[in-house]
Amino acid sequence: MMKTPDMSMATKASFSAATPPSKVIGTVKGPGENGNQYVFITADNQQVKIGEFVYYRVPSDRKTLQILGKISERQLIDHLPDRIFADTEISPEAIAALVGFAYTNPEIYEVAVDVIGHFDSALGFINPRKAPDPGSKVYLADDETLQRVLNRKQPGEIGAVHIGHLLLRDEGAVNVALDVKELVSTHMAILAGTGSGKSYTAGVLIEELLRPYNRAAVLIFDPHGEYDTLAQMQDHPAFQGEDGYLPKVNVLKPDHIRIRMSSLDYSDILALLPEMSDRQQSILNKAFNLIRRHKRGEYRWDIQDLIAAVYEADKQTDEEGNEKAGSSAPALEWKLERLARSPYFHAFEHLAPKDLFEPGQVTVVQMNEISQEEQQVICAAILRQTNQARMGTQKEQILSEDENYLPYPVFILLEEAHRFAPAHEPSRCKAVIRTILSEGRKFGLGVGLITQRPGKLDADVLSQCMSQFIMRIVNPVDQESLKYGVEAAGRDLLKELPALTKGQVIIAGACINTPVLCKVRHRLTTHGGDTLNAPELWQKHFESYRVQSRAAQKAPLTERKRPQTFRGVSIE
Repeated sequence: MMKTPDMSMATKASFSAATPPSKVIGTVKGPGENGNQYVFITADNQQVKIGEFVYYRVPSDRKTLQILGKISERQLIDHLPDRIFADTEISPEAIAALVGFAYTNPEIYEVAVDVIGHFDSALGFINPRKAPDPGSKVYLADDETLQRVLNRKQPGEIGAVHIGHLLLRDEGAVNVALDVKELVSTHMAILAGTGSGKSYTAGVLIEELLRPYNRAAVLIFDPHGEYDTLAQMQDHPAFQGEDGYLPKVNVLKPDHIRIRMSSLDYSDILALLPEMSDRQQSILNKAFNLIRRHKRGEYRWDIQDLIAAVYEADKQTDEEGNEKAGSSAPALEWKLERLARSPYFHAFEHLAPKDLFEPGQVTVVQMNEISQEEQQVICAAILRQTNQARMGTQKEQILSEDENYLPYPVFILLEEAHRFAPAHEPSRCKAVIRTILSEGRKFGLGVGLITQRPGKLDADVLSQCMSQFIMRIVNPVDQESLKYGVEAAGRDLLKELPALTKGQVIIAGACINTPVLCKVRHRLTTHGGDTLNAPELWQKHFESYRVQSRAAQKAPLTERKRPQTFRGVSIE
């Protein structure tokens, strides 16, 4: 270990009490494969795990700097002869002792470390670009230091999200807390295979956003009906503030979803109609432009107004100059009348931003009974209006009595994001999602995307999410897509993806100081997306009362025997 200046006994005692003892786990061998990597030698197999944090010391003008790094690779370079391990009846330690091999750990490992840098409270991590000298000692980073330098915020602080604890340390030893400001303003993505715990992780994030130290305004698009259990927050003591605060949970079932017809644009309506000929599309476009010009676009119209505009747009003039109705209008009328029967699009009823957002409230839009085409249009309409509401309010162009008045930042979570922003398919939502991701930061509109197929998610959309939560993914196509959507400092951890188990997540990006492997904490509310237990349900089919009930339902009805009578008198 490095020599330190002489200190008095009192000073030494106070220093030891304040600072955990440093554990040496190896010695620097030399530089690694690139200028940001070094290699050390160790016999400690227990501490040198991929993703573990270590440091070396560099003297500076004022103090000794701890240069933090992350273990990215290790390999066994020396060990006892293989013949010793081949015989299962013989103890390798006993053989080693007989031949005079006195080392406790005979295996030697070469470990590669990617340098992160020394931590500055104002600037974050600073890479000194100074490699350690061969022979320098490598230390295991202590829990207290990691808790301080990994997190932008500490658990329980205003603007913090306590997501879990560092995976390679004991539970609670190093808690992982994310920066809400960066999380919601620079957008985030949860990328995970089926059954890895992505919806569970999203539930933890929402819980943290609604805790008294955040009180966020959140909207969730829920295609599978998994988030209604968040309503338990309203009665949970962990969410109660000292000032009496309790979060509100507004669950909108499909029956309660209403989008005003006049809030849709031409492409929205085209997506909702059956297959259209080129001429029908042209007539509809003309009709839409006619109706949008009425009162300079302020007019609230319904399907009947659009049908009237279709007949107006389809008028033709014969050779004598007489106007006559075209042949496309009746076909379009039939298709539009069909749209008018949809329960989700209405002439006047509407989910305005004021209805969906409020600080301390999460609104869950359940769309599990709605067709994918209608889901696309509903989502696009809400996103578009919310974006316009935030921009208009921020620029002081909207008055407080307007339904679009939205004077606070909001966060929107999109489940099954690959449906709404697919990689190689047209989508009503993709354009508005791209707009929000590129411009929403300026107006306080954040988006979170959740998908089990990152390979099917639009690459431009994924690249705009500056914070990533990556869980177990085994599909090679999806793994490959992540290499270009995740910051370089976390790519070494992507090798761990197939080995992650449920609830384990790689967190990288703007919300944390450096990428980490994390174990997600337990939810305070019940998870609503558990997988059905098929064998258990099959067994219930054969429970005795169920068998008897089915038998009773299948039993033939017996007719009551009519008494034999003659002139009203029984002859039986």
